[in-house]
Amino acid sequence: MVLTAAHIQPIVALVAGILILVMPRLLNLIVAIYLIFVGLAGLGVLRMLHIS
Repeated sequence: MVLTAAHIQPIVALVAGILILVMPRLLNLIVAIYLIFVGLAGLGVLRMLHIS
């Protein structure tokens, strides 16, 4: 199975959801990291860096 950008967002959302359930204080940090990641992916910055 090849991971593409379409697969990464659901995986990140699942991991973030589990971490929020386990440690609710991480909510702000997890949301901030997720939004930054999604924003960079949407702008194509990750593709320029050959990350995804």
